[in-house]
Formats: sequence, C-alpha cells, structure tokens
Amino acid sequence: MSMAEHDTAAIDWDLLYETARDARLKAYAPYSTFLVGAALLTEDGEIVPGCNVENRSYGLCICAERTAVATAVAAGKKTFRAIAVVTDTSPPASPCGMCRETLTEFCDGDTPVLMADLDGERVIKPLRELHPDPFQWPENIPKGS
Repeated sequence: MSMAEHDTAAIDWDLLYETARDARLKAYAPYSTFLVGAALLTEDGEIVPGCNVENRSYGLCICAERTAVATAVAAGKKTFRAIAVVTDTSPPASPCGMCRETLTEFCDGDTPVLMADLDGERVIKPLRELHPDPFQWPENIPKGS
C-alpha cells in the first residue's frame, strides 16, 4: 500500500495530534523528564493512545509508540493506518530504532508517521523513510520453530 493509498488526506491529523499530545501528559518519566505521547490510527478508525513509561532500570522503559502498539494488540487491533508522536522538542523527535522496528511488524513502509512538537511544528514521513531496512525473518527458518 503506497502512502497515497493510505489516503493521508482522509486522516484527521488534528485529532491524532491531540490524542498523542494528551497522552504525553500521562507519561511517567521521572528520570529523563522527556515526556512522549503517541496515537495509533487503527485500520477500523479507532485511535489508540500511548505514553512513555520509565523505570529506574532503563532497559525496562517502554516508549510511547510501543505502549500504543501493545495496547492496540491487546484489544485485537493489528493493522494501523498512521501514527502520531508528540514531544516538546524542535525539530520534533522521531521514533527510536526499537519503536521503528516494532512499527514495521504491524505497518507497511508507506504508513505515515506524524512527528510533532507542542508549538505546532509537524513533519510527516513514511515509515520506510525512517526505517528503510527493517529486520526480515529468514525465509529458510519456519516461523514458530
């Protein structure tokens, strides 16, 4: 599916942004104080929010994007049309490598990713531009083996 086929004009980017911005305020980030909000648009039009949740053992932290993905999957949603990520940085921050890889598990490369800050600066890029060479399961190893 190309980015045009994702029909980005039909996406309510303002609502997606507002959902991610509001989720950002719920973040638990006492160590970095870097609050991040995300909002996933599911194939059926539902918007699933997520925020980052830190832990004193940094390896246990979960990013806003992965929180949204995990929440959506737990609700039975596994196909996404778009994602918004909101931070208080200019230029707007993009998803980290782990989040990019997670998104490629559920989204095709043309899925639009909105990166925005609190002042209204917005950048939209296709996922493949952010993560051009995602991990591919080896063809010679059956899944589930």
